[in-house]
Amino acid sequence: MKAIIQRVSECTVTVDGKITGEIGNGFLILLGVEKDDDEKQADKLCDKIYGLRVFTDENDKMNLSLSDIDGSVLVVSNFTLCANCRKGRRPSFDAAARPEKAEPLYEYFCRRFQEKGIQRVEKGIFGADMKVKLLNDGPVTLIIDSRELA
Repeated sequence: MKAIIQRVSECTVTVDGKITGEIGNGFLILLGVEKDDDEKQADKLCDKIYGLRVFTDENDKMNLSLSDIDGSVLVVSNFTLCANCRKGRRPSFDAAARPEKAEPLYEYFCRRFQEKGIQRVEKGIFGADMKVKLLNDGPVTLIIDSRELA
């Protein structure tokens, strides 16, 4: 699994002009599910994101985690994160999991945040054409690949 995590002050995702997910302080997570991914990959990625200390404390140091600030997450499926752009000008999406595999893992990943006690876990609509609007705080943007985690 691959994720782009953006620390946000606010974020919304809309589908066909209707807001399907909305949060205040927390993380926007763009999530790409690859063919070989499984629940173990989702667990590792969720654990890493949950524990990231990238929110500022009273001394303006990045020292607080999502749970420390009572933050929220907005998870948006994004198969284009699985693109291979090495050859030519058109990306290959062969590494991306098929929807019938990717969607259950996406839903599982979202549930894991709820199980960890995150009160507000919002989502886009899997496979839809979504519009994401955010106020990136910092900006703080991180890229994490579950295969690179210990």
